[in-house]
Amino acid sequence: MEVKIRLNSVDDTQMLAEIISGYVFPGIIIGLTGDLGSGKTTFTKYLSKYIGVSDNLNSPTFTILKIYDGYYKLYHMDVYRLEDIGYDYELDEFIYGDGICVIEWYPYIKTMLPQEILSIDFRVIDEFTRDVTIKGEGPYEKIVKAISDRYCH
Repeated sequence: MEVKIRLNSVDDTQMLAEIISGYVFPGIIIGLTGDLGSGKTTFTKYLSKYIGVSDNLNSPTFTILKIYDGYYKLYHMDVYRLEDIGYDYELDEFIYGDGICVIEWYPYIKTMLPQEILSIDFRVIDEFTRDVTIKGEGPYEKIVKAISDRYCH
């Protein structure tokens, strides 16, 4: 299942994160793509807020992985630096763990991931506007449907 939406502000990004936070479950994998500055980390900051993370979240670009405590563990990965070398890192315990796994640049380690994930692709239109494509099958379909119900009416 797939839905395409337009976010016209940071507040819209926050609303998207809030909607998704209502559907998270232990073991969820959220894969994010988009150019630098497209909203991947901003989305993750808002998602972390809605799942009870009190720490200030920032991009794990140079550390690959940051772990935060909230209602669930949040495993926030930025795998941009792992293109073609992802297997040298032991990320399986986090990817297949019982927390919420958010992976920026997930296509770089796509072969390490299960077939079913929630993918969110951010495309910059202008300074504030993003076109976003959200895809999910199996247990992720209800999330995509909830987003579709909110934005596509």
